[in-house]
Amino acid sequence: MANPPTTSLSARGSPFASPAVQLRTLRQLALPREFAGALQAAGLPPLRPSRIGVFQLNLGKLCNQTCRHCHVDAGPDRSEVMSRETMEQCLAALASTAIPTVDITGGAPEMNPHFRWLVEQVTAMGRHVMDRCNLTILETAPHRDLPEFLARHRVEIICSLPHHRALSTDRQRGDGVHEKSIRALQRLNALGYGDGRSGLRLVLVTNPVGAFLPANQAALEVEWRRELMRNHRIVFDAVHTITNMPIGRFLEWLQQSGNLSEYLERLVAAFNPAAVPGVMCRNTLSIGWDGRLYDCDFNQMLDLGVDAEARRHVRDFDLARLEARRIVTDRHCFGCTAGAGSSCGGATT
Repeated sequence: MANPPTTSLSARGSPFASPAVQLRTLRQLALPREFAGALQAAGLPPLRPSRIGVFQLNLGKLCNQTCRHCHVDAGPDRSEVMSRETMEQCLAALASTAIPTVDITGGAPEMNPHFRWLVEQVTAMGRHVMDRCNLTILETAPHRDLPEFLARHRVEIICSLPHHRALSTDRQRGDGVHEKSIRALQRLNALGYGDGRSGLRLVLVTNPVGAFLPANQAALEVEWRRELMRNHRIVFDAVHTITNMPIGRFLEWLQQSGNLSEYLERLVAAFNPAAVPGVMCRNTLSIGWDGRLYDCDFNQMLDLGVDAEARRHVRDFDLARLEARRIVTDRHCFGCTAGAGSSCGGATT
């Protein structure tokens, strides 16, 4: 059965295009406890950063795909992209620190017209670059040479792939996405990505296709290595599992399918204190396409800026204040602390 195409919440005029509506929807649910209460009951203090080690830049909401689970509400119909001026402000902020890693995301960050310039500037500063790539962008005409560019600059590629089987991938991302993704992975392998010898790191990221938590990350990695090698001769360095956050298009689907309350209750019930130290907001600073600062990419999509005392725009960057800030939390944070935990680096426990 064909998977009908979707469009962004913004293009459809959906109420869920509003971060305020998303937050209100989550806050109206009857839950047994709040996130702050869960921390307190576990004997944990309110969340604060450890030392910031990752500078995450969201280059915009423009994307060549419109995935059904997307928390960013990205798509071809979105026009928000980071300007060269804002990138220069980000580079100035980065240069004032020793933060070692720059994590570039989107949308499809490669569609930003200044993407390659940004990668060149960051690598010239001696920082490690990660590109969160949806794979299919590498199969489009303007970006066919991107694998070679990324390899030349030693960029780590973090690839979205819902499943090693076509059915599950295409159900979440659209018909034909799995086939294009496999071709892109094979091209990356041909350049040495994922072979364990070249130093060109290739990581696969999977989100569940449905209202449930990810399976065990280590077990999935074993399965994926076996199946991708057996069926496509593909190798990679690691699999990261990320819990679907109840925001954006996934929140809309949860409500329309009648799964919202049950899913939130599942996240709350699965709260794991051991997952808390590894959540992404503790070592990552998220910078939006317009230069505003957030504790994480999920807070960014809900328009929950960093604590005002830390200053809220990259042009006013102050590392000491940012590392002393109190992290802003809400009900969606149960998604990062459920089960084995979830962060940009996969499971936290």
